[in-house]
Formats: sequence, structure tokens, C-alpha cells
Amino acid sequence: MNSSLSKIIEILLVEDSHSDAQLVAKVFEKANLTTHLEIVKDGVEALAFLNREGRYSQMPRPNLILLDLHLPKKDGIGVLTAIKTDVNLRDIPVIILTTSDTQEDIIDCYKMDANCYLTKPRNLKQFQAIIKTIESFWLKCVQLPTN
Repeated sequence: MNSSLSKIIEILLVEDSHSDAQLVAKVFEKANLTTHLEIVKDGVEALAFLNREGRYSQMPRPNLILLDLHLPKKDGIGVLTAIKTDVNLRDIPVIILTTSDTQEDIIDCYKMDANCYLTKPRNLKQFQAIIKTIESFWLKCVQLPTN
């Protein structure tokens, strides 16, 4: 079992779909875990958050990032590349959570050291199941790096 459960697990969700973000938040709220979910809506905002710039200067460093690929301002591949090439950020696990199921996107993400690639199902119950699987595996089983 994950020994980091005794402290708050900081999660950054980078998601431009309000409904998808709310669904993820709802599933995590129902979990019996100590998590804090922060949501940003585009790639530029994600990098500002991760680099603690501007209004994000006091935000905690996330233990886990859930990243959509199709984002405004800076796409998910660009955000992933920035994270995995930054010595201060690259140890944060990044889960790609996107609607894309193209081999090109999958290969590109794994080449950039994504830790996991999940395609969002179009069915609500299946989407909830994916989020619960993330919760079960990544928040209960995996040892996440601490801040």
C-alpha cells in the first residue's frame, strides 16, 4: 500500500473540458483518500502552475499530473515535453488522459516519457471507471515522489 497516503496527494489536472474536469473531481472527492485536485484549463496555465509563476507562486508541487493532449494555447505534447525536459519537473509522473487514440499520439507521448496513456471513453460509466482505476492504482498502489 502507498505510504504517501498519510499526507495530502497533490494532483494537477490539465483539462479544458469543464464536464470532464468536474467528473474527475467528483470521482476523487468520493474516494476515501487525502487528495487535493487543482485544475488548469490550458497548456500555458499548466506550465505557469508547475513553475509557480504569477498567481501560482504559492501552489504546492503536484505529486501526479493528469494531462489532456488537445489543449488551447499550448498542446499536451508541448506541456509533456516541457515537463520531461525540465530537471525540476521530470520526476513528476504524467498520465495522459485524452480522447485521442491515434498511434502517432500514443507513440509521441511515450517517446517523451509519459508514464501512462489512457484514452477517455465516450461512455460516462466507462469514463468514471477509468478515473477510479487511476485512483486505485496511482493513488493507492504506486509510490509517488514527494515534494
